[in-house]
Amino acid sequence: MRVLFPASEVQPYSKTGGLADVAGALPQALAARGHEVRVVTPLYQAVPRDGLTPGRAFTLEFPFGRVEVHTWETSPRKGVTVVFLDVPVFFDRPALYGEQTRDYPDNARRFAVLTLGALTDAQAARFAPDILHCHDWQTGLGPLALRRGYARAFPNTRSVLTIHNLAYQGGFQKSVLPELGLPWSDYVPGGVEYWDHLSMLKAGIVFADAVTTVSPTYAEEICSAEGGMGLDGVLRAKQGGVTGIVNGIDTDEWNPATDVYLPARFSDVDLSGRAVCRAALLERLRLPPPAKGMPLFGVIGRMVEQKGADLLHAALPVFLEHGASVVVLGTGSAVLERGWKLLEARYPMRASVHVGYDNGLAHLIEAGCDFFLMPSRFEPCGLNQMYSQRYGCVPIVHAVGGLADTVADVRGGEGTGLSFRGATVDAVQGALRRALELFTSPAFVEVQRRGMRRDFSWHASAVRYEALFTTLASEVLR
Repeated sequence: MRVLFPASEVQPYSKTGGLADVAGALPQALAARGHEVRVVTPLYQAVPRDGLTPGRAFTLEFPFGRVEVHTWETSPRKGVTVVFLDVPVFFDRPALYGEQTRDYPDNARRFAVLTLGALTDAQAARFAPDILHCHDWQTGLGPLALRRGYARAFPNTRSVLTIHNLAYQGGFQKSVLPELGLPWSDYVPGGVEYWDHLSMLKAGIVFADAVTTVSPTYAEEICSAEGGMGLDGVLRAKQGGVTGIVNGIDTDEWNPATDVYLPARFSDVDLSGRAVCRAALLERLRLPPPAKGMPLFGVIGRMVEQKGADLLHAALPVFLEHGASVVVLGTGSAVLERGWKLLEARYPMRASVHVGYDNGLAHLIEAGCDFFLMPSRFEPCGLNQMYSQRYGCVPIVHAVGGLADTVADVRGGEGTGLSFRGATVDAVQGALRRALELFTSPAFVEVQRRGMRRDFSWHASAVRYEALFTTLASEVLR
């Protein structure tokens, strides 16, 4: 099959979250199964131009004006071509979506250009896709465009929308509709209208032939009144429902047996390298070892309430006072960043907080810590809990979304981590107390090894996407 894959961010070229990881890895996994994938993404300011070749030029006509688009392409690699849309007025900016927590005011225009640019480029390249695979609100207009202006060009193309995080819905003033050339006839409750605004995500949900999200549990959660963030009714009404497919991880980059960032490699058969990594991590951060019998906790992620950063900040002090230690890496809200730094100042021998992101340090934290803390209030999929298991760093998670689907609690006898229910400080502390018991138990090493043996590669996910695509494509032939 041929798959057209527009995405607002693609690893390794641009990234703010898990969407970039999916857009970088899933096309490769699909191509490995014999499919041809064309990824289309903006040429942002930070994208390296080295190795790109000129593509084609075309013009997009919008009511707000003509947009001249030039494209650049990577050389086709094992069935995947990445196309960059070069539109400096919209994409030559320091950030992807906005700066200093404020979205760019013309984001509706910017990502309409991405979406329609992807379809127009495919048309010019004579790439007739079997599947248009759109992602989040940024390409939510894709399924609608496929049924309207591009129906004649791609009469047999079916559309799929994947929701990576329902919290971001692409809401804009209704005055944007005529700017983008959207007909008012679609501005109805059964179309793109949402509380007297345009919702690009809702447009994708309504007009896509199939809707997926990034874990089975999250698929259930977003169809409920509690987790649906106002769109649960639209999702429940979707014919065929919402399919949950867990993301995979890059098992080449995240492999403790070959990891270039580690001072020593290790595997589930020989864990001795973990002690070397632990010592190197403590030395780098100038921390003494935890007290005897106490663990080293690791935290990597955004310092925001969604990730439960405030819960951890409140739950950890009593454990630090008894000799446990914690290493924190991430960025987020100014309030929570400041709170973490105050915790570090209060416990300088037990806490190390690095505000920012350092890929090498992230790998070392996974390899050197005993437990990984991820108490997210909601988590569509999550990746770090999978990295952790692969590195023998036992995850402690709130049993929601993808965390519930990828971490089995040790209470079941064959578990690979600890999970808890309820986003409260008491629940987090209860899980941490269980972690202390496990850490001093002979069972701890076996829990580590079980986690390291799990298969989190993209292969299984690609098989499920392929099955969905095949079903949709076969409907065209009936």
